[in-house]
Amino acid sequence: MLRELHIRDILLIDRLKLDFGPGLNVLTGETGAGKSILLDCLGFVLGWRGRAELVRSGAAQGEVVAVFDLPDGHPAHAILEEAGIEAGAELILRRVNSADGRKSAWINDRRASGEVLRTLSETLVELHGQHDDRGLLNPRGHRQLLDAFAGTDLAPIRNQWRELRAVEAQIAALEASQEAQRKEAEFLSHALEELAQLDPQPGEDATLDTRRRAMQGAERIRDDVARALAALGPGGAEGAMLDATRWLEGAADQAEGRFDAPLEALSRALVELGEAFGGVEAAIEAMDFDPSELERTEERLFGLRALARKHDVQPDDLADLAENLQSRWKEVSGSEELLVELRQRQTQHRANYETLAQAATALRSDAAAQLDTAMAAELAPLKMERAVFETRLEEGESGPEGRDNVFFTVATNPGAPAGALDKIASGGELSRFLLALKVSLARGNDAVTMIFDEIDRGVGGATADAVGRRLARLSESAQVLVVTHSPQVAALGSTHFRVAKDVDDGMTTSRVHALNQDERVDEIARMLSGETITPAARDAARVLIGIS
Repeated sequence: MLRELHIRDILLIDRLKLDFGPGLNVLTGETGAGKSILLDCLGFVLGWRGRAELVRSGAAQGEVVAVFDLPDGHPAHAILEEAGIEAGAELILRRVNSADGRKSAWINDRRASGEVLRTLSETLVELHGQHDDRGLLNPRGHRQLLDAFAGTDLAPIRNQWRELRAVEAQIAALEASQEAQRKEAEFLSHALEELAQLDPQPGEDATLDTRRRAMQGAERIRDDVARALAALGPGGAEGAMLDATRWLEGAADQAEGRFDAPLEALSRALVELGEAFGGVEAAIEAMDFDPSELERTEERLFGLRALARKHDVQPDDLADLAENLQSRWKEVSGSEELLVELRQRQTQHRANYETLAQAATALRSDAAAQLDTAMAAELAPLKMERAVFETRLEEGESGPEGRDNVFFTVATNPGAPAGALDKIASGGELSRFLLALKVSLARGNDAVTMIFDEIDRGVGGATADAVGRRLARLSESAQVLVVTHSPQVAALGSTHFRVAKDVDDGMTTSRVHALNQDERVDEIARMLSGETITPAARDAARVLIGIS
């Protein structure tokens, strides 16, 4: 609820503070007194686009402050939270316009953009009048209004639409990548086949290289080692030393011990020579290999290294590469199965969506008929009983709220073609249509302040009384502000302001005064009789107000 409006140096207003009440608030005054300026000021602080020049002549800047009561659960809390602005039970909006055109805004003393103000204003205020392009005249909002009237729960269809779109996006991505996946599958299949044939083992490269080097080295030195072994063996040094030993032993008996030491040395030498021969013999046996083994070793070693270069890895990493490629192969080969699964899910989600969309259409069709009936009942007292209001549903593109396009149309006379409200109805008719529509759509929405700008223009008598009573009915569940020239409407207000224009020292200023009961009688009497207020006019005013 709008509780206070403070205005300083805006257009014809120098200083002004208005305290609004719950229920029906009315603003009256002569034409040109400045009633529309108040709406301009409210629109300014709410971030609406309006007049370019607002600062009062001679002032450096103008300022408007609006104070709203913000109960728990009000939709404005979510917007404030998203904007990072703390909010309690009171919301204070302040906006300043400098003489050079610069504008600055604050929400609860936090700087805010005009966009945040406009978003916030949609939860705070509704403006209804002949230029109501933000509300009931906007066809883009008609489906939302009908759903609110019908009490449609859109959460299930929105969730189903979101699921369907998510699955469709996955399918599109998979289908778009199928060619690339096919090529990758061919590469992975070939690479895995090569790796499987070679079957590389961790550490194999080093083992093969060591074995290869050993066989190559043995091949080069084996002949020399064989000759050395022959030189050490019975046909060489060993045989010669045995012959020498045998010859010396035969001569020892006659040598008087002179050969004892040589024979002992030869014995020791033969032992050492035997050890040398055994070592060389063992070495040459170790060097003995099949030449084809070297060929096989080199072939495998070169094969491992060639495959490693092909995949730009180290030979010892080929085993890990095989595991990684196998995982990728499973992913790629599984995409087709995933695509089948996704298409099945798509079919199920689409069927669920169709069911929910058809249910929404049926609910809207029933609600449209109920709304048309309610509108007919509201239009008759407003002297528009010949007008025909119709809520039309047309099939459109599927979306998160179904596939229905909703339009409010009207034919002002029987047999006349129906069309959009703002294209068919005249100014006065349009105001009454909007009021009837708002009354029919009302669902106890006390979160928003409704403003009606001269919605009673062009009507009087019983029709004006019917307008006033419908505004009063709306004000039972929400705060209503109405700018009016109708005494029948003004008489039903719970809070009454009179707007007047003063001229002081050549400076024109608009003043707004909250009226007490006696002042209300005089103001309504003026609206009935003109500048000269007669006793009869006062009596009539008292009757309208309902006081004796």
